[in-house]
Amino acid sequence: MRPVDRLLERLEGVRSYGDGYVARCPCPNHGEGRGDFNPSLSVSEGDDRRVLLHCFAGCEAKDIAHALNLQLADLFEQRNGHGGGGSYPSEKRRYVDRPDEGQGCTVATYAEVKELPAEFLKGLGLSDMHYQGQPAVRIPYADAEGIERAVRFRLALEKSELEGGDNRFKWKKGAKPVLYGLWRLEQSRKAGYVLIVEGESDCHTLWHRGYPAVGVPGANTFRNEWAADLEGINRIYAVVEPDQGGEAFWERLASSPLRERLYRVKLDGMKDVSELHLAESEAGESFEERVQAALKGAVSWLDIAEGEAQERMREAWATCEELAHEEEILDRFAEDLKACGVAGAARAGKLIYLAINTRHLDAKQLVNPVVKGPSSAGKSYVVEKTLDFFPEDAYYMLTAMSERALAYSEEPLDHKFLVLAEAAGMSGDFQTYLIRSLLSEGRLRYETVEKTKDGLKPRLIEREGPTGLIVTTSRTRLHSENETRMLTVPVNDSREHTREILATLADEDGEPVDLRRWRALQVWVAGGERRVSVPYAKALAGEIPPVAVRLRRDFTALLNLIRAHALLHRATRERDHKGRIVATLDDYAAVRELVSDLVSEGVEATVPPVVRETVEAVERLVEDSESGVTIRSVSEELELDYAPTHRRVKMAEEAGYLRNLEDRKGKAARLVTGDPLPEDHQILPEAEKLSDNESNYLAYSEGYNTPPPPDHHVDQGQDQGPDQGRDRGKRRLTDEEARQVQRLVAEGMAPRLARAEVLGET
Repeated sequence: MRPVDRLLERLEGVRSYGDGYVARCPCPNHGEGRGDFNPSLSVSEGDDRRVLLHCFAGCEAKDIAHALNLQLADLFEQRNGHGGGGSYPSEKRRYVDRPDEGQGCTVATYAEVKELPAEFLKGLGLSDMHYQGQPAVRIPYADAEGIERAVRFRLALEKSELEGGDNRFKWKKGAKPVLYGLWRLEQSRKAGYVLIVEGESDCHTLWHRGYPAVGVPGANTFRNEWAADLEGINRIYAVVEPDQGGEAFWERLASSPLRERLYRVKLDGMKDVSELHLAESEAGESFEERVQAALKGAVSWLDIAEGEAQERMREAWATCEELAHEEEILDRFAEDLKACGVAGAARAGKLIYLAINTRHLDAKQLVNPVVKGPSSAGKSYVVEKTLDFFPEDAYYMLTAMSERALAYSEEPLDHKFLVLAEAAGMSGDFQTYLIRSLLSEGRLRYETVEKTKDGLKPRLIEREGPTGLIVTTSRTRLHSENETRMLTVPVNDSREHTREILATLADEDGEPVDLRRWRALQVWVAGGERRVSVPYAKALAGEIPPVAVRLRRDFTALLNLIRAHALLHRATRERDHKGRIVATLDDYAAVRELVSDLVSEGVEATVPPVVRETVEAVERLVEDSESGVTIRSVSEELELDYAPTHRRVKMAEEAGYLRNLEDRKGKAARLVTGDPLPEDHQILPEAEKLSDNESNYLAYSEGYNTPPPPDHHVDQGQDQGPDQGRDRGKRRLTDEEARQVQRLVAEGMAPRLARAEVLGET
């Protein structure tokens, strides 16, 4: 026994404190003979295992030892290294409450309670030791090569709910937990399956009974990177205990990369396999038969998820059905957004809302809004209020993040938007590089070198996408590499906008908005068909003049916004012969109204209205000034505050439409006009121009001669309402009807009208 353990056994009021202990001093003269009622004796262990004592009342070490019937020599390690006998761990102990007398655990008692052979357990590496003077079992965690990677101590047989929770287990200091049983997984690969359980004891029972198993140290401890250890095993049976911890255990596994190979096992009437093993002895029930029955009755995660998804879809549809049938969902959104207190930002809100809906698409690149405007213009407010219309799993919001946080964070980002409150939150070049890679490539692959106990080792970090980004900024431009990847969403800074905001703030009679239907709409959209065809995409591409390279990215964003708009209106859209949702020209028209000027401004085919207004104001003022005009003068002319005026002037200067004659720092600007303003040129064609293309309609009409898709009804994975097909009277066209549709289309009639006449619906 170590000297410190020998001493602690004889002290009273022992409790851990830092790397040592405190206790009541045993000296009879402590505190002028009044005794020590509060722990004032500090006990710690030196590097040479000698005991270090310090009494805050001034008692000498020899007096303390004498009061405990010990000699000073007993406080030192004996030269033969035994120090009084007994075994103990070689590591420093972590903070732990000292168990009461009589507690503890040995391999023999553990084997007796679990009804397992002690020699079998010792063959697994379990051994006896002492932990803080009490017997304990040392349980080594080895890797696939049998090399010890971590150690866990079992201090007690029964759970004792003391302060700090379950006191049965402690990890060796510095241990990095891994799955228990990695060195036996080859048996699982040969069998084609493995049982994954909570803790080591269930593993011991299953191994003894001949079943392949692996253990998770605790219900909440499973880590996604551990899934790689189970590669090559087709079926993973999770034994879920019937308590809160068991559900937490299942949720961890069900959200991990294991889920598609995961099966949920329920042991009827039994807490775990150890209890099932003990029940066999008590009642004569066959352990093997009950385990086999449990495995046979296991339900796959895929089936559970499908059932849960269908139930969520039914509930979501019941909540959002009316909204899903709206002809203009974005207009209804703008009304509700205003009712939530967001005034004068209808277009900004619509664009942000529509962009976030691109997360549902099977696309590598999502649409990434950057909300621009002067300080206090309400940029962050419109973003935050728009996010309220989405469930929390749609986005991940931060005010800022460290340089490498994006690579190391465990927050899932696939089909989700990363929201940064300010572009300044993108703190460094490396961070913005990671963000650009994630946005452009749809995933992140980052290889680094990490220090391990075996030296420097490479590590490949992969983050799956696609991932979108929303940032706000008062800057006029972002870094050029970021600017072309983002969709600029301007926030209005006019006096009229300010007046509207003030009126909204003063309104005390507004009704609260029910956001449940909007969140339910997201659940419904996510659960059904999400493929969208834009049959007029080629015709649209032919109408757009190729005036700038950035149009390549802008056109992709435009198509994704059209797809997102059609997806929101899925309940009222047709399908093509592949079952895809068919985007109509109404979808294009709605998107064009939102982004037409932004696309033109992006390729400098026109200028923003605020820039044009500012330059024209300078032109008027320059007529009466030979030396240029100040920003203050422009501010008064525009009837705006100085800050938004300064921002407008900066935008015009960057584009070359204004020049500042003053080159001395600290002096007021002397503004004059620069390059002439261009005429407004619209890059995106009117929807009516696309409607003249008959081949476009022929492609569009192909979708009518198709049966309803498999997910037509709610109980089949649905994306229509339960009665949608019946209510609208849809059916498959006969070949003759299809030919009539083609003929009517060729005669210039719209496909919806053609179909209506064929079916006698008008």
